[in-house]
Amino acid sequence: MLKPLALAGACTIGCAIACGAAAGTPDVAAFGSLPMVSQPHLSPDGTHLAVIQSFNGRPAAVIYATDAPKGTQPKVVSNSKDTIWSIAWAKNDRLLITVNGSNVQGSSRATQWYRTLSVDADGDNPAMMFANSVWRDVNTSTSVVSDLDLDDPTHVYMPLWIATEYNVQNQLYRVDVRTGAQERLMNGTPNTASWIMDGQGHVVGRLERFEHPLTDQLSVLDGDAWKSVGRYDATGGRGAAIAGLSEDGKSFVRRVRDGKTGIAGLASLDRAGGPEKDLYFPNGYDVDDALTDEWTGRVIGARYVADREEYVYFDTATENLQRGLEAAFPGTSVHAVSWNSAKDRLIVEVDAPRQPPAFYFLDRTTHAATRIASSYPDLNEDDLGEMKPYPYKARDGLDIPAYLTLPPGKLPKNLPTVILPHGGPVARDQLGFDWMAAFFANRGYAVLQPNFRGSFGYGAKFQEAGYGEWGLKMQDDVTDGVKKLVADGIADPKRICIVGASYGGYAALAGAASTPDLYACAVGFAGVYDLRAFLRGRAKDSGGDSWLMSTWSRFIGSRFDDADKLDAASPALAAAKIACPVLLMHGSGDTTVPIEQSEEMRNALVHAGRKVDYVRFDGETHYLQLADSRIRFLSETEKFLKKSIGN
Repeated sequence: MLKPLALAGACTIGCAIACGAAAGTPDVAAFGSLPMVSQPHLSPDGTHLAVIQSFNGRPAAVIYATDAPKGTQPKVVSNSKDTIWSIAWAKNDRLLITVNGSNVQGSSRATQWYRTLSVDADGDNPAMMFANSVWRDVNTSTSVVSDLDLDDPTHVYMPLWIATEYNVQNQLYRVDVRTGAQERLMNGTPNTASWIMDGQGHVVGRLERFEHPLTDQLSVLDGDAWKSVGRYDATGGRGAAIAGLSEDGKSFVRRVRDGKTGIAGLASLDRAGGPEKDLYFPNGYDVDDALTDEWTGRVIGARYVADREEYVYFDTATENLQRGLEAAFPGTSVHAVSWNSAKDRLIVEVDAPRQPPAFYFLDRTTHAATRIASSYPDLNEDDLGEMKPYPYKARDGLDIPAYLTLPPGKLPKNLPTVILPHGGPVARDQLGFDWMAAFFANRGYAVLQPNFRGSFGYGAKFQEAGYGEWGLKMQDDVTDGVKKLVADGIADPKRICIVGASYGGYAALAGAASTPDLYACAVGFAGVYDLRAFLRGRAKDSGGDSWLMSTWSRFIGSRFDDADKLDAASPALAAAKIACPVLLMHGSGDTTVPIEQSEEMRNALVHAGRKVDYVRFDGETHYLQLADSRIRFLSETEKFLKKSIGN
């Protein structure tokens, strides 16, 4: 259960939350500890600031009074068993805290769940949402908030799956944030995936998902009846992709791809139906996410990544604020992450490769800006290497965006090198602080982060070029980046290690198997190593015709109909081809990629007589949520790199 604690040595919002770094080489904890501050949220009236802070190596919710006298202690809410996942203000005096936990079944199988509680602004009087529902504990998540409605001082709106006499339904409830008690507002159906509300407690639409064929249906409430206004193909990760209502409330906003360019952007659909209209499309890059108002949930802008994150707002006042922030912090990615309902108090985040995320409190009435925290206070700019774009061409001529981080104080010549492919694989790397890349560079390694085909952000053609190319062209893209580093004289060809997590872990072992002469070592955390076994497990968990199974099959390129292709791309079935030493790590609470994948990879390497070290992180998930896990990951990897390629 959550409990309030005292935070020794804490300070008010008017001063730094943590002190700056001391001189000298930072230890591994300076990089691997959880961010000192993340997820800052101002209350609607701006009188309180809630953040997630690292407390005894675990995330804690910390509440500051913005106008409190100097020396006033904040309130800390911690959880020693489960992990605090997110926070959000429900009302001026009530904070929602979502916790995440996992249950391990048998020797290794894990299930994950999310629960939301609320506390007063002083951290007291906790109440679990759906306090009186017998269905709460059979839902894997009771943390979704469909609407806040700030005009209602007591309730928020949340969905819950319940069993009826005939089926299981998604139903919408008004939940009292002070007691957690719920009252049903509206019945859904077995196909209802989510509810769309207007920010003022009114239901305006719902999204239905059907499996035969896999389709999303957007419906609006017309009197007492539901009326369909759009049906969308939902196979392979597609779907309606509803971001919310437009700022004026007249239209739904969807994330769509332009039919000619393939670029992902935003389009609006009138609530009464009719043709969609383009709302915003960046030039050459995909919209990463719609920006929504913290209090109404309505879409107010868009975020995309060119090299760094860029923010665009649809109303003139907020857009002018954004341009003013960019002028004040040139060469960084900067934006307001939270504001009060009057928008005269803001929390601003500033990020750059050699500047870990830092937060500022901006009072637009007094025009005063106060630096309140750095996420990594024990790191100085001198500790961090230069990060720059490093684009190259793949062997078939495709342009591959990539980023190269050089170790501080070293010439880019004949360096020991870490290749760091990202996870996903529908994700991407960008210019900005990366705790893992920054650590390796600090320890003397050049670090290459390639956005291989299949990565998100560069349009449909680039992303779809990776479908079905696990271990094939996607892997060739990584290999071609390594060869360019060698040709440019940056990487020592005998001292290159490939390191990755999730899909990056797969790419690390696939690279070691398919190009054994290229790498001196390989490190995989929570990777997929037997594709056919992984897909079988996903089908068993979610159903063979599910949206999730369709998505995985689209990215990997097969279900089970091409077993030979899946097996040929599986590192666990090619262990005998791996020549270099391998380090495998995995969390026992991982529900995204089961730990059996790493255990099978380890056993295959042992059976083939190869060098392999294996580290099991008890209680850790897929996401390295705990400081001890992150520090151990970096420590084990650093020791392994030293032994394998020096530094």
